Amino acid sequence: MFGFNMFADSLRPFNTTYRCYSVSMLPGNERHDVEKGGKIIMPPSALDHLTRLNIVYPMLFKLTNPNTNRVTHCGVLEFVADEGKVYLPYWMMRNLLLDEGYMVKVESTSLPVATFSKFQPQSVDFLDITNPKAVLENALRNFACLTTGDVIAIDYNDRIYELCVLETRPGPAVTIIECDMNVEFAPPVGYKEPSKPSSPDISSDSEKLNKALIHEDFEREVNFRAFSGKGNRLDGKQKHTESPHTQSFAIVRRGIPDYDYKIGTLTFIRVQKSVETDKNKEEKNEKTFTPFTGEGQQLHKPRQ
Repeated sequence: MFGFNMFADSLRPFNTTYRCYSVSMLPGNERHDVEKGGKIIMPPSALDHLTRLNIVYPMLFKLTNPNTNRVTHCGVLEFVADEGKVYLPYWMMRNLLLDEGYMVKVESTSLPVATFSKFQPQSVDFLDITNPKAVLENALRNFACLTTGDVIAIDYNDRIYELCVLETRPGPAVTIIECDMNVEFAPPVGYKEPSKPSSPDISSDSEKLNKALIHEDFEREVNFRAFSGKGNRLDGKQKHTESPHTQSFAIVRRGIPDYDYKIGTLTFIRVQKSVETDKNKEEKNEKTFTPFTGEGQQLHKPRQ
């Protein structure tokens, strides 16, 4: 007969405490690949324990600092650490406020698949990168998950750029393994919007002088008479009378631009002509009319 405790190990999560060290303390050759990602190195006994517990792949872990209750999440890269030790990237130890040899609690966990994340560069130097989204996408291939509030570090062109994870969806911690995730960037820390150039002061003395000179040039050409030239006869005689065509053309007043015009306004200019009343006509005729001032003419001259 089988007992009820047969599957007890498969129901218990992995929960162990280790002494943590930075990757630079790992024996052997330097492992720069560990520093560039978000995965840790655990001892071989952890793999045996996880295998017996039937942990769901990919293996994801929750790291907790017992002294400060700071939490982050990570994946595992290898199981080659000394027994009782785990090796973490330096940026992860800073997020957890851990020093060399401090105790860290490692628990197995499962996280939702990421759909959105927002990052804030910690330096304006990040703006010098031509295609930041492509650089971030390439760097996140070495990460297994993201936690809101963490400051991750990515390596690009032999420089380390730090980015704060401002937001993750659909939860505060997500897995980014084989997922389609939308990425946004917040303005970097210390970034200032470029100031717009101030508009020139129209009331300055130089502007007033230019405005006056332009106005004077237009005043010189304000009165214009079309076809006001003179003709010459072929027989050389002088023509004293003005052409009736010339008389029919009135003086045309050229337009003067409105220097005080404001965009979005319409100005209607109405010229009011003086109306000549009958009384004004009578007064005018009385002034110009003198009776009995004509001269008589005879058809035949009188005989002498």
